[in-house]
Amino acid sequence: MQQFAFGPKNYRIMWVGLALLAAGFITMMFGDKANYGEDFVGITLGPILLIAGFAVEFYAILLRDPAAVVSGGAAAAPATPGTIPSAAPVTGSPLGGPATPPTAVPAAAPAYKRL
Repeated sequence: MQQFAFGPKNYRIMWVGLALLAAGFITMMFGDKANYGEDFVGITLGPILLIAGFAVEFYAILLRDPAAVVSGGAAAAPATPGTIPSAAPVTGSPLGGPATPPTAVPAAAPAYKRL
């Protein structure tokens, strides 16, 4: 099964950014015809809409949608009381008893398939 880099939320935000970009270019292009686009709409509002559109696009690219994240195999077993997690160094039990060595964690298979 192929997974995409972006989730549905990313694409919806990208469409909003594209609409803002289109509105910015249209307002700069179709400003007041008497002033040849050199009015508030063409000089100020259009570039503001463009900057907002690019900011929304960057946000949509950087946003991590939980629907697009692939789980990496089996779920980890819950820790039992009195054991040290596998990532903790062996220094001694927090209760003063003998230290238990950490268990090896198998490497998860990659969530993607190379072509």
